[in-house]
Amino acid sequence: MGLFDKLFRRNKDQEEQKQVLDEGLKKTKEGFFTKLTKAIAGKDKVDEEVLDEVENALISADVGVETTVAIIKRIEDRIAKDKYLGTSELNRILQEEIMGVLTAAPSNEFATFDVPSGTKPYVILVVGVNGVGKTTTIGKLAYNFKKNGKNVLLGAADTFRAAAVDQLTIWSERVGVPIVKKEMGSDPSSVAYDSVESGMARQSDVVIIDTAGRLHNKAYLMDELGKVHRVIKKKMPEAPHEVLLVLDGSTGQNAIEQAKHFTAATKVTAIAITKLDGTAKGGVVLAIANQFKIPVKYIGVGEKMEDLQIFNKEEFVDSLFSLEK
Repeated sequence: MGLFDKLFRRNKDQEEQKQVLDEGLKKTKEGFFTKLTKAIAGKDKVDEEVLDEVENALISADVGVETTVAIIKRIEDRIAKDKYLGTSELNRILQEEIMGVLTAAPSNEFATFDVPSGTKPYVILVVGVNGVGKTTTIGKLAYNFKKNGKNVLLGAADTFRAAAVDQLTIWSERVGVPIVKKEMGSDPSSVAYDSVESGMARQSDVVIIDTAGRLHNKAYLMDELGKVHRVIKKKMPEAPHEVLLVLDGSTGQNAIEQAKHFTAATKVTAIAITKLDGTAKGGVVLAIANQFKIPVKYIGVGEKMEDLQIFNKEEFVDSLFSLEK
């Protein structure tokens, strides 16, 4: 395949991914702009009443009170400075302020499904409660890393739930990558240790380890994740290189509460937000990025394996405000 063919293929892939993102955010966009249209109906100036309606639209999209207040304050400051702001400019101003929120949050370390050179294997510890799409996200990650030419190994360290091991095994077979697993009830940390050991022996590029999706209380969670961390470091002192928290975007503010628990219990370094295609609460991405100052690295916008995307803030905001789509 020549250089032109590669560039054409890459551009086509990017266009297809953007179309999937546009469609995935459709429910959020429709709900948000329905309220926004109502806010400016019959008005030519952004006044206090319009701002109240904008605030309501943002909160309804689960942007969150803290983030919404910050955005409204910035718009009020612009009105005070310019003395006049027409409703025709409101979309542009909102788009700029939302982009400002995402720009202020930490960015992704990698723009592709890749890992740092010189780190082998790159160990990703995946955390999150049951039902958020954690196992599915791991499967999709494995698929995308493999598609990008990486050798991937999965570790089934959620040994308290038989279905978790079974589901991850199905994903390993579906994607065509090896898996380390033990019988139900085994010590999760021993599975994590064996996964890293196997990854080193196989010279895997990436080792992705599932963990128990229980959230009984913060102390229990901290103890369990702490033990997994310690045994991994015995085998590979610099690992895990990434702790990925998976959150269900369709749960809105509940996802934020889960993030509070997990970030208090362990050092989360990246976030994946799933199920954005089935909800009008896509604004939760803004709330999470703004509140936790942790990179939103992946978003799930569909059922297909390709529908786990690297989070691109520019494309996200463009999709949110692309009225013609």
